[in-house]
Amino acid sequence: MTPPDIEAIAEQVFQALADPTRRAILARLAAHGPATATDLADHLPITRQAIAKHLALLTDAGLVSPERGEWRRVRYRLHSAPVRLAQQFLAALAHDWDDRLQALGEHLDSSTPLPRHNDQRPD
Repeated sequence: MTPPDIEAIAEQVFQALADPTRRAILARLAAHGPATATDLADHLPITRQAIAKHLALLTDAGLVSPERGEWRRVRYRLHSAPVRLAQQFLAALAHDWDDRLQALGEHLDSSTPLPRHNDQRPD
């Protein structure tokens, strides 16, 4: 997978995780396993229709997948692969910053110290 693909996936994950309701849905699926929109609405303070809209966005981001069950009920299953890719994106970003901060620290350590001024002011 090329880096732009990882960045695009990370962006979708971050957008999905930006909403507290979607985070609550993911937390519920992580704790209790696959569930229908109705099951989720029974445990969250929003309607089944609102849950369905959030599940559609989570599906687009690859964080959940719908599975047909008995009686035409659709259950949603959590997928962690997109989150792992987002973590890889963040790790690469952090590595770039770590390198820059280390270079800055080395530069500051090797620089000539600035003269200290006496902070006492005359009366």
